[in-house]
Amino acid sequence: MTTEQLATGRLVTRPDGPPSTAVTVDIVVPVYNEAAVLADSIRRLHRHLAAHVPYRTRIVVADNASTDDTPGVAAALAAELDRVEVVRLDLRGRGRALDAVWRTSSATIVAYMDVDLSTDLRALLPLLAPLASGHSDVAIGSRLAPQSRVVRGPKREIVSRSYNLILRTSLRVRFSDAQCGFKALRTDVARELLPLVQDTGWFFDTELLVLAERAGLRIHEVPVDWVDDPHSTVDIAATAVADLKGCWRVGRALATGALPLGDLRRSVGREPLVQGVPIGMVGQLVRFAGIGGLSTIAYGVLYLLLHPVLGAQTSNLLALAITAVLNTAANRAVTFGVRGAAGAVGHHLHGLAIFALGWAVTAGSLLLLHRWSPDASKHLELTVLVLANAVATVIRFVALRRVFRSPAVRPSGKDLAR
Repeated sequence: MTTEQLATGRLVTRPDGPPSTAVTVDIVVPVYNEAAVLADSIRRLHRHLAAHVPYRTRIVVADNASTDDTPGVAAALAAELDRVEVVRLDLRGRGRALDAVWRTSSATIVAYMDVDLSTDLRALLPLLAPLASGHSDVAIGSRLAPQSRVVRGPKREIVSRSYNLILRTSLRVRFSDAQCGFKALRTDVARELLPLVQDTGWFFDTELLVLAERAGLRIHEVPVDWVDDPHSTVDIAATAVADLKGCWRVGRALATGALPLGDLRRSVGREPLVQGVPIGMVGQLVRFAGIGGLSTIAYGVLYLLLHPVLGAQTSNLLALAITAVLNTAANRAVTFGVRGAAGAVGHHLHGLAIFALGWAVTAGSLLLLHRWSPDASKHLELTVLVLANAVATVIRFVALRRVFRSPAVRPSGKDLAR
């Protein structure tokens, strides 16, 4: 066994044996003052990997500046067991430990689990297999899946379900369990995501998953059997407050377009299933149709209000111009997920150009109606205009997709995982 001092100042204990490049999966076990349970847990994990996991694996004990005998116990395990390493960090933080190990990993898959092994290890192979096959990009254990079996107190149950409900409503996530300490992802994906993750503590998991989902990555969920550790030292109240702050920070970054999700999607996101039909088009169509319906109602109300004073053509022009500006703003933020001021002026100029095309279609329809029926009522005029607007709407959707797919645009990713 050899001990190396890395450039980061971390001490890494490496057992003698095969080079790390032969490793397929790195499983990180973050620890802080876990001397009492560390040896039993690592030996149990080591036996399970040898007996039930067909991939070449390595266990990395990531010591978060423990003050008890955890470093000594970890070093003894590395000396005793093959493919067990120890990484010592000077600062605490589960996210910090995972970031440090995963970024420098030579494995094709990186994973982690809590040292108490609350999650039944029989879920480990189902967690890793979708990543090894290339089917998925990220895999997480879920205690909230219908097939999961969980034993824990009512306080933790309420906190866990409330937190995930907050995530679903505030950040519109689809994964069911953000905080289960049982996750894995492809290393190439990790290298792209980790530089964007700011949290170094318990919110690290959530932030990583939100980024992965918004980038269009496939997240595989594995139902797990999970038994709560009654001796856990996690401060639930402090963790909950930190997580809520994290939700606010990430939500604000998504809303302002501060995260380069467009670049991330292009580097690791999945390609469309059908050429020419981008991922997210169904979701975009639904939102575009909803906004279009509201715009049509607003257009109709404005037209009827303006018609007695301004006449048909002028009323059509003004009603269409007003609703076009509002429609572009709504589609920019909701349909195509573009937030922030960057590019807003250009988008609205493009929107006005598209409006001019729509106006030409509707004005031409109105002109033809008046030639065919000079005495047409304003309600018949409105009917013709609504039909003409339907044609213009199809043109508008196609044109707006081209505008908001511009390389200069940074989408928030709201629809990317659809």
